[in-house]
Amino acid sequence: MPIPRICLLTLGVADLARSRAFYEALGWKPAYPDCDKIVFFQVGELAVALYPRDELLQDCGMAGASPAPGGITLAHNVAERAMVDALMAEAVAAGGTVLDAPRDKPWGYTGYFADPDGHPWEVAHVPSLKLDEAGRIVLG
Repeated sequence: MPIPRICLLTLGVADLARSRAFYEALGWKPAYPDCDKIVFFQVGELAVALYPRDELLQDCGMAGASPAPGGITLAHNVAERAMVDALMAEAVAAGGTVLDAPRDKPWGYTGYFADPDGHPWEVAHVPSLKLDEAGRIVLG
């Protein structure tokens, strides 16, 4: 049996060009720069796609539905506390909105921002989580 994994995370977006510009401003590089229907980014071992929300709802048989964002957050864990503040500032400069300013919590130093479509992102320094040299969480 294969190892369970998430290979692709697709975010439904209201404005593909705006969302692409937001993630590019955060330093993400589109895998296929000339494609204007969907945008793919390689993020470590995970692929993240931006796709028009209406088309995504159509694809998954939910046309006409409007589920509120929730039940999922995306996270970027970093090796140093100062990196949390730096990444939050980059997100705001790129058009993101602070949901929860960086602060100390029982597990570490963390803050949340939303991308232009309301997808919540956590930026966290969690000393108890080991990161490898590539910045991936090493579990176990």
